Amino acid sequence: MMRITNSTATALGLVLGLAALAGSGVARADNDVGAGDHPNLFALGLYDVSFHVHADDISGPYTPPGLNVRNPSVDTLYIAYMRRLSPHFDAELTLGVPPVTRSVAKGPATVGSVPFNGETIATVRWWAPSLLLKYYLFSPSAMFRPYLGVGVNYTKFESRQVTAAGDAISGGPTSLALPASVGPVVNGGVAYHPFDRVTVIASYSASWVNSRLTTDTAGILRTSHVEFNPRAIVVAVGYSF
Repeated sequence: MMRITNSTATALGLVLGLAALAGSGVARADNDVGAGDHPNLFALGLYDVSFHVHADDISGPYTPPGLNVRNPSVDTLYIAYMRRLSPHFDAELTLGVPPVTRSVAKGPATVGSVPFNGETIATVRWWAPSLLLKYYLFSPSAMFRPYLGVGVNYTKFESRQVTAAGDAISGGPTSLALPASVGPVVNGGVAYHPFDRVTVIASYSASWVNSRLTTDTAGILRTSHVEFNPRAIVVAVGYSF
């Protein structure tokens, strides 16, 4: 079940409000500079994603205190479609190739006699599209255009696998559950237009992604609330059509 928080509701309200504001100018935008012949843009690039994880210690039966997790950074392909709404507003759908992330144990060196700290205990594939509304400074004819964006991120955790090390730490074969997350996302960046129809994009974004991790080892349930807090740097090239 998806987790919807107050921050998510705030982001949704803000996006809807900005969309209404941007939409009020769309009827006029077709006659404005920069809103006419090529309103669509497709972009490809590189995501560098780091995680600022805040998690409760794993709790449950036969679980010593101080067991936690962290997620190393990952790189993946950035894919985005942008639609110009007016000279200063774009809508962006960000996809990307779903990366496989590693959950690495953080805590004591061992649990009993089993190595713990630094062990990769699980892997998960993230499906994490985002929908953003972006506001651009300067005129559409400017070579450099800084922008700010706000939107909503949906993250679904697939291909959840507990490793052999994770099974050993848990005391046997273990399954892993992570419900999907919905949360706000904000970003800022700059668009550079070196040629007609070509745009080079550099941006930084922050998403609020959280879930309740639950493991099941022969009916023994252990849980932790995890805030992943991914931060992404993007460098991409887009083509307008």
